[in-house]
Amino acid sequence: MRDGGRVSAAIEVLTEIETRHFPVKMALKRWGEAARYAGSKDRAFVSGLVLDALRRKRSLGWMMGDASARGVVLGVLAFVWKWPAERIAEAGSEEHGFGALSAAELARLNDPVSLEGAPAPVAGDYPDWLEPHLARALGAEQAAEMAALSERAPVDLRINTLKTDVERGAKALALINAAPAGVLATAFRIPAPAAADRTPSVEAVPAFSKGWFEVQDLGSQLAAAVAGEVKGKQVLDFCAGGGGKTLALAAAMGNSGQIFAHDADARRLADTIRRGQRAGVRNLQIRSPIEAQPLKGLEGKIDVVFVDAPCTGAGTWRRHPDAKWRLSPDQLVKRQIEQDSVMEDASTFVKAGGRMVYVTCSLLAEENEDRVAAFLERHPEFTVKPIALDGVTHVTPEGYLRLTPHRAGTDGFFAAVLVRSTYAP
Repeated sequence: MRDGGRVSAAIEVLTEIETRHFPVKMALKRWGEAARYAGSKDRAFVSGLVLDALRRKRSLGWMMGDASARGVVLGVLAFVWKWPAERIAEAGSEEHGFGALSAAELARLNDPVSLEGAPAPVAGDYPDWLEPHLARALGAEQAAEMAALSERAPVDLRINTLKTDVERGAKALALINAAPAGVLATAFRIPAPAAADRTPSVEAVPAFSKGWFEVQDLGSQLAAAVAGEVKGKQVLDFCAGGGGKTLALAAAMGNSGQIFAHDADARRLADTIRRGQRAGVRNLQIRSPIEAQPLKGLEGKIDVVFVDAPCTGAGTWRRHPDAKWRLSPDQLVKRQIEQDSVMEDASTFVKAGGRMVYVTCSLLAEENEDRVAAFLERHPEFTVKPIALDGVTHVTPEGYLRLTPHRAGTDGFFAAVLVRSTYAP
């Protein structure tokens, strides 16, 4: 495909997302199925253009004076990908291109409207209703954090010490230009790709199929690390999902003790089983909700209960930019209710002297500090254990871990460790 056809495809996909409210993955998949002629580079180009448009659609629409899919895509090409107006015009005039530029479009490409006077939600690329929530959580760094959340994200990897050591793993990852990410010795990073480029294929590295490493954001790795010493312990991953943090905890356990993986959605646990086998985990028990009482007998007996709670995902907008436009006030309220419920249920398994780790991939205080405060008010037998990780400075005065793209270079994550003093069935 030539540039004109690729840009036209991106406009088509973005229009379908906005008019039919499809998730971006579904819209791209539908386009790919209809465009069998498109090669891997074409798909990478279209996907990258669509995602960049979703990351910055309000600011680019403002700069172009046109918030339509076409206007935003042209804005990406000019102001993010740095195409000169002549190249954009040439692509539009190609066969299967998106058509000639209008006089107004050409004027905006050469002289965009400044963002200096734009409202904060426009300049920061988020819905208006989120303004007070983000201002409360991010304070003076709100503009910088929202700008960071509009950038492309790197690919982070965790070397699996159940299958290899850091030195051998690093040599294998050098094949795809992964370098140490800092903080954790097992964390490596591939920089975010340039415009229209593809990220190196992680799965193509032979060591991946051997289970030597997993794809996992550094923030997620740090959130798992706050669980502390877990070797020889009884550990319950209460909301295991696809198993990313389950595997990180299992590696830290060194196949000692016992780790139980549970999730309310049995289908998600299928990935945990498959990934656990590839990673060489031998102390894993799957506790599926298909069973009548999957966690019966574990009440009050677990050393570490890990709660990766359902949340809005407001910390992952670099990777899932369509999520911020689908989020609504009602959904935020619903997530808070779910978080309270999950914490209540999970806490019953923490033994006296044990700890519960509460984690979200959200930036919002309503899902983080507020939920912990509400839980502690209901449960005076729990107290906060301040988080202390070597090399990690992103700890709040209350002792919680708060990671953000601007300050920490990770996805947005929150973690709190709560210790139980007594247990009464």
